[in-house]
Amino acid sequence: MKDLFDKLHEHCALFGIYNIKEASNYVYLGLHALQHRGQEGCGIVTRDKDVFYKKRSRGLVLEAFDKTDIENLKGDIGIGHNRYSTSGDSSLVNLQPLTASFDLGDIAIAHNGNIVNAYNIKQKLISDGAIFSSNSDTEVIIHLIARQKGSFDERLVGALSQLKGAFSLVMLFNDTLYAIKDPWGFRPLAMGELGDSCCFASETCAFDLIGAKFIRELESGEIVKVDKYGVNSFKPFKSENSYRCVFEHIYFARPDSYLWDNHVYEIRKKIGQKLALKSSVDADVVIAVPDSGMPAAIGYAQASGLPFEMGIIRNHYVGRTFIEPTDSIRHFGVKLKLNPSSDVLNNKRVVVVDDSIVRGTTSRRIVKMIRNAGAKEVHLRIASPPVTHPCFYGIDTPTKSELIASSHTIEEITKYATADSIAYLSLEDLKEIVGESGYCFACFSGNYPISLKV
Repeated sequence: MKDLFDKLHEHCALFGIYNIKEASNYVYLGLHALQHRGQEGCGIVTRDKDVFYKKRSRGLVLEAFDKTDIENLKGDIGIGHNRYSTSGDSSLVNLQPLTASFDLGDIAIAHNGNIVNAYNIKQKLISDGAIFSSNSDTEVIIHLIARQKGSFDERLVGALSQLKGAFSLVMLFNDTLYAIKDPWGFRPLAMGELGDSCCFASETCAFDLIGAKFIRELESGEIVKVDKYGVNSFKPFKSENSYRCVFEHIYFARPDSYLWDNHVYEIRKKIGQKLALKSSVDADVVIAVPDSGMPAAIGYAQASGLPFEMGIIRNHYVGRTFIEPTDSIRHFGVKLKLNPSSDVLNNKRVVVVDDSIVRGTTSRRIVKMIRNAGAKEVHLRIASPPVTHPCFYGIDTPTKSELIASSHTIEEITKYATADSIAYLSLEDLKEIVGESGYCFACFSGNYPISLKV
């Protein structure tokens, strides 16, 4: 049923906390707040009295850990990870945090992103005698650290300096917590405080849940080290231009998060307002494809003067583990997840706002579903530019040939989706909203900031 979730999938989520009683409880809550970033599996590692305690499991956070698990994860320092596989499959061996022991002590690491040159490094390591236990590119980092010389900080910098691509990390080395962002700053990572405790999360919504105060985003190429001596920051890597993933603002991040000096909800509303100004159409009602299209649809309605209504209702209890339908009921398709409201749609000219179109299969089904509910016209408005190129920096993207906008005109996509019209946000308008510099727009432009030939 892959087409049912025809989206660019959330990469992964990170959470870490230092110096707090029963750290596992806070990591558990942080991962729950970040569940939208990965639903295939999760894991927590804590440390107490020179011992790592760990639990990793497939499935959602609330399903993966029970009260006994949390009680057994002892210690006042911990890290956690939610996984959506972009490198390696979703089997238990690839779930994070990964742990290992080497000559300086114990290490646990959780990674959000994708290392472009991981395969070449791994092959060299294997030829030198290294043995890998997973298919994850994260394990490459552990091997590189173990093979360096000097102190742990020197080994860490030496290892990470060899990587190309996206790597936001939270890491335990013995009783020290590290938070790290790659020199290009692709993936988000924020720092917060809770009393005397320091914490890190992929998004600020995790801080809201545990009552922590957001301090700041980590800078590109920054390493933050937290130990008994306090919080220290250093930037040991060659300075690079920042290329933050713009799809965080469009889809990945929760709308209640504060990201890169912007409220995500406000960015999405501005996108909807811009769509209304640039691609207005005579209509009776504005609706959203829930949940990700909601803020942009509200913005569109505000700018157009049209009423916003809940025309499609989402079933929030459709997870990744639902039973695969048999051929006899396969035609229900997207209705397992979304249901139209005939009272809102019947005999109406409808503007439908969605965050993106990937393959186009879901858009086609949604348009037909709305028409079957009685709509006279269906106009799709897309809160992003056409996705024409795959991402190689930590997002699970179809191949270029599967991306409908890479080989079809807007007119052809409109015909395929059976819509009356389709309009996308332009790349120029997106840059006007978020800023011209400091972001990666490669999935829209094909201009990759890091060469894929490594």
